[in-house]
Amino acid sequence: MYPTNLTNQMKHLVPLLCLFCFFSCQKRLVELPEVSKSNITEVSDLSPAYIFYDETLPDSVELNRKNLIISTNWIVNVDKRLTLEQAIPKIQILQNKRRNTEMHKNENAKDYYSCNDRSIKNLGFLEFTHVDYILGSPSNYMKEANEIADLTRILLDVHNPDAIAITYTLANSEAINTNAEELLEQVNEVLETVDSKTEIVLSFNKNLSFQEYINIKSLLSELTLNQFAVNSREFIY
Repeated sequence: MYPTNLTNQMKHLVPLLCLFCFFSCQKRLVELPEVSKSNITEVSDLSPAYIFYDETLPDSVELNRKNLIISTNWIVNVDKRLTLEQAIPKIQILQNKRRNTEMHKNENAKDYYSCNDRSIKNLGFLEFTHVDYILGSPSNYMKEANEIADLTRILLDVHNPDAIAITYTLANSEAINTNAEELLEQVNEVLETVDSKTEIVLSFNKNLSFQEYINIKSLLSELTLNQFAVNSREFIY
């Protein structure tokens, strides 16, 4: 069992060696994704899971979840070198474990990804408690918006950091092509043109690295939520 002050203990390791994970008397390395700044820097009452990059395995990915305690907050440490195609199925296993377990269930427990926050040179966290990963295209889901009055859906399709398309369900609308560096500015400009209730839908190419994914998610966490919401479904195609 990991103590509740594990966050503080782990933080001291980041500036030295990124993050070393110790379990079963073996030393394993997880290269955490890096972000310029995270909104969450402290998590208490936690237990960890690790998703390793391991070239010796057929799919190059290994999940270790033996230290997870259902009633605690979960910190999921994912190696940044993994692709979404490799990592997401393992993450779904963890999510199903949380959601399908009734014994000792804690409705207030949350799930976080860990990352290296460069602004503080320590651990940061991104919450993904309510994210539902859908393996497939969002095209049918986007078409449904045309049947719902007073709802505009904006699709952010991240093919790679230099190829991001923004489309929305308005008559005669055209896709806006942008990149990670200009993403926030472009999204805010689109939102200023939308008067109705708006929902942002995210889709990611399965070949994106987990580093690239976390970078986009970190950027989007800076958006101010008022007249719009980010859909809990994320499409991985």
